[in-house]
Amino acid sequence: MSGHSKWANIKRRKGAADAARGKVFTKLIREITVAARVGGGDPDANPRLRAAVDKARANSMPRDTIERAIARGSGGVDTTSFEEVQFEGYGAGGVAVLVQVLTDNRHRATADVRHAFTRTGGNLGTTGCVGFLFRRVGIVTLPTEGVDEDALLLAAIEAGADDVSREDDVFEVTCSPEACDACLEGLRRSGFAPSGSELTYVATTQARVEGKQAEQILRLVETLEDSDDVQNVYTNAELSDTDLEAAGG
Repeated sequence: MSGHSKWANIKRRKGAADAARGKVFTKLIREITVAARVGGGDPDANPRLRAAVDKARANSMPRDTIERAIARGSGGVDTTSFEEVQFEGYGAGGVAVLVQVLTDNRHRATADVRHAFTRTGGNLGTTGCVGFLFRRVGIVTLPTEGVDEDALLLAAIEAGADDVSREDDVFEVTCSPEACDACLEGLRRSGFAPSGSELTYVATTQARVEGKQAEQILRLVETLEDSDDVQNVYTNAELSDTDLEAAGG
């Protein structure tokens, strides 16, 4: 889980800069709209929508912006057709990379993803080429301030979680995808205040890269995440703290 946590920390550190460029809001609005279209506009009855709304709130998205995105999806006002696509490939040093895309133009998205791999020493692969190196999990996050770790662990187990880990100022409660919503609600009933939840992928094996290859991997992730079409990027890269700190600025 430490690999996921370190990458998550890099994302959090660059989150403010991304928001300033409008990247975070654009991606979240798209996800909220599609989630509402697929599962309905009630977050209490639509786990995917609730996760997207929680993430939007964590990123300080205004309430009316969230409500407009839900209305656009559930009310059928927006006729834009988004397609969900997953790309798989190899980064520098043979690192496995999964890219989740939500796009209204598959050809454009494919070209952008392929170009990102090629320019950073990697190559886009075929479906299934690296997917087996990742597993799908649910993660509920909580700030560490004022939280007793032992009490959290007990409550998390009772709520159906598999593990609790800590990275800097954040606790991550890991569970199966199916148990994520119940785990989130269970922690809330136990008096905790989760900051959000998500369904994500974690690598089952790690690929160690350093120096130039580490720089190429970091540049690949950044290039992919700069695309409005790309929602999430997952990798099994294991980088040194030095390389990660250099990326975090």
